[in-house]
Amino acid sequence: MLWLGLAAALLCAGALAAGYSAAERWYRAPLAGLTAPAVVEIAPGEPFGRVAERFAAAGLLDHPRVLAWIARFDGKSSRMRAGEYALVPGLSPKALLEQLVEGRVLLHPVTLVEGWTFATALASLHDNPVLKRVVSGPEEPKLMALLGSPDVAPEGELFPDTYLVPRGATDLDVLRLAHARLEERLAAAWASRLPDLPLASPYEALILASIIEKETGAPEERPRIAAVFVNRLRRGIKLQTDPTVIYGLGAAYDGSLHRRDLTTDTPYNTYTRERLPPTPIALAGGASLAAAVRPVDDDSLFFVATGLGDGRHTFSSTLQAHNAAVARYVGRLRAGGGGRP
Repeated sequence: MLWLGLAAALLCAGALAAGYSAAERWYRAPLAGLTAPAVVEIAPGEPFGRVAERFAAAGLLDHPRVLAWIARFDGKSSRMRAGEYALVPGLSPKALLEQLVEGRVLLHPVTLVEGWTFATALASLHDNPVLKRVVSGPEEPKLMALLGSPDVAPEGELFPDTYLVPRGATDLDVLRLAHARLEERLAAAWASRLPDLPLASPYEALILASIIEKETGAPEERPRIAAVFVNRLRRGIKLQTDPTVIYGLGAAYDGSLHRRDLTTDTPYNTYTRERLPPTPIALAGGASLAAAVRPVDDDSLFFVATGLGDGRHTFSSTLQAHNAAVARYVGRLRAGGGGRP
């Protein structure tokens, strides 16, 4: 009887060992049903066993109970994180379990564009189906306090870039990321500034950068555009830049600047007021920030579009040369049927 019992025990042990070996191979082999990329979502508080069964019902996973047993045995079933997950062919049950436990969720790109206003950026976030809306609008009280900067206006306080966020993130989450990035980039730019700039603070550099952002579509021109404004600030000459006037008009801007617009005073009318406007007028990118604090060595005081449709400008150091450049611009516009500049 002793030998019979020992033989039976050995047979059971052998069967268990064979079963364990097969389970181990399955656990580390690619999921047979995952032949194309798939996206799955796990709800908060959803039991692991139910998730495994859902994966099996979708044809992504065989032996869901085995995976659920392994997760429970390893103490991982209660550590699974809710969210949206991207599954790719070649993923094994082991790697799947690790992905769910570590919370490596699918991240979605959310882009804020250079030159946008804060209101435009927030509207874009509100239109994004990935995000949840918690901010009512750009005028929401204490919005900047929520971003960690209670004493500044929101305009220009976001860095235009692409941010990766999970589905279900809020508009406020993105605003916090973009504001923190702006503070980092602005501090770095200010630390690299040229000496003797006519700018009293990083905030003034940000204001200037926002104007540069709106003034040119040719990236390589930004340091020279900056030089014109810096030269004017040094000499006490009004900036006379149209984008600030347009910003100051707000909803009253009808798509064209009129002479009355240039003479009607607002805090942002740089034809009627000296120095910089009180706040930025748009989101400034890294190139504009760099240009604002490191303009080229250039004596130009004026610039006007070339009229060639290339987004470039003609720069001049005298009013006479500038007037000639304006005449060429107007002539090209009229020759092309553009009418008044």
